[in-house]
Amino acid sequence: MPPSIEADPRPLTGEPLSIDLLNTRWVDADCHHDLLESLGGLTVWLSGTSVRRALGERPLAADRATLERLRQARAALDAVATDPARPPGDAVAALNAVLAHGRVRRLLRPDGVPDTDVEVDAPFWLPAWAACENWLRLVADRPGRIRCCANPECPLHFFDVSKNGTRRWCSMSGCGNRAKAQRHYERGRRP
Repeated sequence: MPPSIEADPRPLTGEPLSIDLLNTRWVDADCHHDLLESLGGLTVWLSGTSVRRALGERPLAADRATLERLRQARAALDAVATDPARPPGDAVAALNAVLAHGRVRRLLRPDGVPDTDVEVDAPFWLPAWAACENWLRLVADRPGRIRCCANPECPLHFFDVSKNGTRRWCSMSGCGNRAKAQRHYERGRRP
């Protein structure tokens, strides 16, 4: 029987793969957390919905090499996320350094159906490469929808899929409600 995997403790999951990787760091009750500080946290992240949706059922090793590549990819994504439409040059170089370890190969399957296959230099590059490649797709689609939570204390990011594109908070139940409560409190204090 395989060992059970801990539940994902993060407050925001289910975002596209690149943003899900960014959200492996979060704050609650003034306590900073980093899911990628251990191999156990890596195992949790690799078993998550976003990873499985992006990579399917490929076997993924929760080892030090994979962890280091994911940290490298997260640092690159964090740097380009400061301004997705016009990222700093060193951030672009860092993201491209991760992308240099993989490629998409087009092929025709024996049944005549076109397909693609991802090739990476080594298996430990696959999750990091896939997260950076996902970022490229998000930026190509709608870079203005990649956002950081409007709460300056919150490090979480999201891809705004709302109809009118006006989402401001990582979640209304968390940061959104705190902001609303703060505004209500401030209105009550005015003379």
